Amino acid sequence: METTLSAPVIFFAAIFTNNILLANFLGMCSFLAISRELKSAVGLGLAVTFVMTCTTALNYLVYHHLLVPFQLEHFRYIVFIIVIAAFVQLVEMIIDRYSPGLYVVLGVFLPLITVNCAILGVCLFMIIRRYNFIQSVAYGFGGGLGWLLAITALAGIREKIRKAPIPKALEGPGISLIIAGLMALSFMAFSGMIQIG
Repeated sequence: METTLSAPVIFFAAIFTNNILLANFLGMCSFLAISRELKSAVGLGLAVTFVMTCTTALNYLVYHHLLVPFQLEHFRYIVFIIVIAAFVQLVEMIIDRYSPGLYVVLGVFLPLITVNCAILGVCLFMIIRRYNFIQSVAYGFGGGLGWLLAITALAGIREKIRKAPIPKALEGPGISLIIAGLMALSFMAFSGMIQIG
């Protein structure tokens, strides 16, 4: 039985009330590592949004038109990862071709989008929550924009506090985790809105 929530509700809830990063804590490794500079954070966020949207749509089609008819649902994890890996290779080639500077800045984290658990999480949540195709694409796009919003906000804050007098013990990952926790708490202010999970 499909969910009764409309695609716009799912889209906005994926950005705010059920932010894949700040509500589910998926995709934290690249979130913390790449958020040192705003430009690289925006670049990675856009790449994650593109990959998340496209792979959610593709994985929906693969799951419902290939795996379910042949009763191969138990292969969804490996199939979803293969689709994500293929799309990441496409994004990597595009960024290398049209933005070599961003390609160098993102470095090893660009291929690691393949194993970004936020992307796999969105693909699995669309199956668990029984979204239709339009709802799945809305959820994938909203999830990507939510991830972009979170990493951009953290990068902006980290750039502002770079020269702030932070206690030695909190420099680097310590202050980043504190900021991420405060951001997660601030997103809880939207919890009065519709929950999707």
